[in-house]
Amino acid sequence: MTPDRNWRKSSYSNGDINGECVEVSLAGNALVRDSKNATGAVLAFSAPAWRDLVSWLGSR
Repeated sequence: MTPDRNWRKSSYSNGDINGECVEVSLAGNALVRDSKNATGAVLAFSAPAWRDLVSWLGSR
């Protein structure tokens, strides 16, 4: 669990508190979690890997 990190909800959630989306925390590395299960599994990316992923997704 990562209680000391700030999490930001995806802009694709359209502000719907019950919407299905992900949250990301950027602090040295990138952590991604399901917004409906904040204590569940977290995907961790190094900063370079996160930049590459975001760049690749943006090109699709």
